[in-house]
Amino acid sequence: MELNLSERPTRSIRCIVKLGGAAITRKNELEEIHDENLEAVACQLRKAMMEGSAPSKVIGMDWSKRPGSSEIACDVDDLGDQASSEFSKFVVVHGAGSFGHFQASRSGVHKGGLEKPIVKAGFVATRISVTNLNLEIVRALAREGIPTIGMSPFSCGWTTSKRDVASADVSTVAKTIVSGFVPVLHGDAVLDNILGCTILSGDVIIRHLADHLKPEYVVFLTDVYGVFDRPPSENDAVLLKEIAVGEDGSWKVVNPVLDLTDKKVQTSVAAHDTTGGMETKIAEAAMIAKLGIDVYIVKAATPHSQRALNGELRESVPDDWCGTIIRFSK
Repeated sequence: MELNLSERPTRSIRCIVKLGGAAITRKNELEEIHDENLEAVACQLRKAMMEGSAPSKVIGMDWSKRPGSSEIACDVDDLGDQASSEFSKFVVVHGAGSFGHFQASRSGVHKGGLEKPIVKAGFVATRISVTNLNLEIVRALAREGIPTIGMSPFSCGWTTSKRDVASADVSTVAKTIVSGFVPVLHGDAVLDNILGCTILSGDVIIRHLADHLKPEYVVFLTDVYGVFDRPPSENDAVLLKEIAVGEDGSWKVVNPVLDLTDKKVQTSVAAHDTTGGMETKIAEAAMIAKLGIDVYIVKAATPHSQRALNGELRESVPDDWCGTIIRFSK
């Protein structure tokens, strides 16, 4: 879907950020958030988004009680004397990690078949899980003073046809940005014109948003230092620093030069992952890069992720930066 000119943000979108589920949740513990990582990511996002000098005190926007607390954690009265903060335009999309994947995998939601009671129940259970995670991420970012709005693709009218996106209305996302908010979307269970239902991954959502909103760059925050030539848990795994994408969408590793030029990058997918894991991530990142938009895949909550979020890598990439750049090469 193309946006009307009146719906396009008046200033360019600076960055779309993907918060990988494995980076912000504890992937081996059902529905457990990685609090330390999420707090660090929220702080890094605030620093990257801030324009001009940062205020002396961060005024949080989560005016609700936290579990175990009897009061809200924000002094609302402090806002009266607070100067307005300017944020550059970011969009955040997050994966599910230990939320949603179990429910989707156990019920087979990703395969479709809403006429089956277990699939219909799993569709409901999956959405409860991923929207709960979305709320907690929105709250974490809001506590850093970032004006975030949670947005579910299902509720915004995103649908698929045999798992390919059929309808992706980004007008609500664009209007939210124009109004000065930061949309926070997530991988979701959606209706499918052929299958009845399926799972729409955050990586696919980012590709469609990038196509319509044309950000300056895209950052994938993960639980590892980028893309490796094999599972990074193996001792001889090599970090792929740069991947070049051709006009036909094919990609090849250009840094480092691998010993075997036809060597395929090995990817692994967790048994409960219904969205394709790293292979899907690389494929979607390559399609974004084909649009002329650089993609950085980097470990969350590190100095390397801060530099990527800041946009420091757009001019030149320091030798000491650890991550993977996927970019278009004519």
